[in-house]
Amino acid sequence: MDLVRPQAVTHDTCRRWAWVLSLGLPELFTGKLKRLKGRMTKIHDFGESYQMYLKAAAELEHGSQSIPVPAIADRLGVATVSASEMIHRLQDRGMIRHQPYKGVRLTTKGRQAAALVVLAHRLWERFLVDHLELGWVEAHDMACDLEHLSGPRVVEALDAFLDRPATCPHGNPIPRGSNGGRHPGLRRLSDCQAGEPGRIACIHPESAPVLEALAARSLLPGVSFTVTEIELFDGPRSLLVDGELTTLGRKLADHIWFQPVCDGDD
Repeated sequence: MDLVRPQAVTHDTCRRWAWVLSLGLPELFTGKLKRLKGRMTKIHDFGESYQMYLKAAAELEHGSQSIPVPAIADRLGVATVSASEMIHRLQDRGMIRHQPYKGVRLTTKGRQAAALVVLAHRLWERFLVDHLELGWVEAHDMACDLEHLSGPRVVEALDAFLDRPATCPHGNPIPRGSNGGRHPGLRRLSDCQAGEPGRIACIHPESAPVLEALAARSLLPGVSFTVTEIELFDGPRSLLVDGELTTLGRKLADHIWFQPVCDGDD
């Protein structure tokens, strides 16, 4: 399956579209998404904006470090003052713990709510790529809307239909139960040293511009590479992929998580 380029629609694809329609979502893919948002059941008892902030915090959370509010604002493309206002609302709801000048941490309640949004997003991506044969950038954009429109019943039905997949098309684990949706033992490509080989495991956090840039360089999950050179002052990285050199900057490399490869590994 080509994750980047949309495929021709087949009879089997039409059957899968019929499954979507059977969930009671006949307008979901017809350009009437904005009007539909006002009518459909939300995943939680609060609005889409809250879900977006919780999801962004979950995506940026790493270890025990607090997440700077400006980082959440940058992730969502909003002003820091707007992000601060929403953070206070989420704190009032017991979803986030905010320490002035340090950042925020999700509470147990907030982490559970965020996990459900992430679960819906990654399942929809899997369905759109595997069964409707959309490209991985288009699937990501569409899943960003669908994640807010899918109640627990639909998410469970989707998960069962997909036979409980392990990852989304971008390599990120599907969060269930105690599985927090993170791969253990991975490193960022931006931390890779010159001469070090690896295999791409996942792209995280995702965004359409990042996915487009990586697809153009054929840097997809499962691809093996070797860092051949890093420019001075933490500059662009040169990678050898399938016998061809490709270059990317540190900011883009931050989104690639890889599994180190030892000598003798396939």
